[in-house]
Amino acid sequence: MYHPWTVKYKPKTLKEVVGNREAIQKFVEWVKSWNKGIPKKRAAFLYGPPGIGKTVTVEALANDLKMELVEKNASDYRTEEAVKRFAGLASQYSSLFGTKRIILFDELDGLTGTADKGGVKAITDIIKTAQCPIVLVANSAYDPRFINLRNYCLLIEFKKPSSTDVLKHLKAICLKEGIKAEENALKFIAQRSEGDIRSAVNDLQALAQGKKHLTYDDVSWLGYRDRQETIFTVLRMILYGRTCEGAKRAVNMADVDIDMLFEWIYENVPAHLTDPHDLARAMDALSMADVYRGRIRSTQDWSFVRYVIDFMTAGVAMARVNTKPSGWTPFHFPGRVQMLSRSKGERAMQLEIGRKVKRRCHISATRASKEVLPYLRIIFKNNVEMAAGLAKWLDLSPEMIEYLAENKEKAEAINKLLS
Repeated sequence: MYHPWTVKYKPKTLKEVVGNREAIQKFVEWVKSWNKGIPKKRAAFLYGPPGIGKTVTVEALANDLKMELVEKNASDYRTEEAVKRFAGLASQYSSLFGTKRIILFDELDGLTGTADKGGVKAITDIIKTAQCPIVLVANSAYDPRFINLRNYCLLIEFKKPSSTDVLKHLKAICLKEGIKAEENALKFIAQRSEGDIRSAVNDLQALAQGKKHLTYDDVSWLGYRDRQETIFTVLRMILYGRTCEGAKRAVNMADVDIDMLFEWIYENVPAHLTDPHDLARAMDALSMADVYRGRIRSTQDWSFVRYVIDFMTAGVAMARVNTKPSGWTPFHFPGRVQMLSRSKGERAMQLEIGRKVKRRCHISATRASKEVLPYLRIIFKNNVEMAAGLAKWLDLSPEMIEYLAENKEKAEAINKLLS
């Protein structure tokens, strides 16, 4: 059965976390200081490059100190409403079973766009009155968006572990997996990871899983590949794979998450499986992978991830039966991701207006943006006086007025009536 080694060998205690002993000690002392009363800084901001153990440190500490961990990542708290729903009450009351609680806002860098300004402000407001430790995790604490947030946080920098520390971790994994690895082979993997422990473990699994011996020749071909080349290699292994196991191992080489890899495969399958029967089988496999992705989202049961991986890798690879080689075919960046990226600003504006309507009409912001906004657009395009009245009632900003009017001159006329 497929198990990602990054999950299988994820540190369960702080002793198992690789590197950053000083940062970890500072973090532990801050958490323990809550036993003496609420400290001056009610939040800790852990920052540093990806893959070096920031989130794992929080999870391991909660496990060591028997604390209830309430954890979310950026995609779950983009708006003020979402933040308050997730952490508002949790930050004020103790656990149902009397255990101490710690709240983690992970991947804070993921907050972007107009809608997310409310999210950062709401986090700041919650920190000001928090009755339990709050932890923020990001790659950088010095993003301009966090200028006010930093004032309420204890900043703790996590640095890239040394290649020696990463090497020790890889040796421990090999020992548990019964793999006899040459020292210089593991050293090569550790050095090329550049301190990214997650990347190093992924590389080790891709190269060593199923083997009893790992030599330098097995790893030297990797070189210091760049991130873009990696995803192309992964796609080739999946779309042109001859065995299920080989296609599934490709996942461990990917420097993107499972959802993004799904989008890459979905985008490129039609160009690389030209036989209609092969393409139909591949799309059936991807549809099943998507079904299990939906189950993960609805149930938060991550045991389903094995089925997602099986269908989107082995299922797609085994769909190739009749497709003949047709020379070089390029890989393309996922079109759906590009489209969502381009429309992100517009969707954020719609949600902002939806929140304005929500406060007045007592319906959800999402429903308001879908059902009310189209009528507002008609009014703002055709009736300046009524639009001005609605803009005042809803407390719309000039940017929102211009968005609804879809015309700069009409927006100026509405704003003139308001002034």
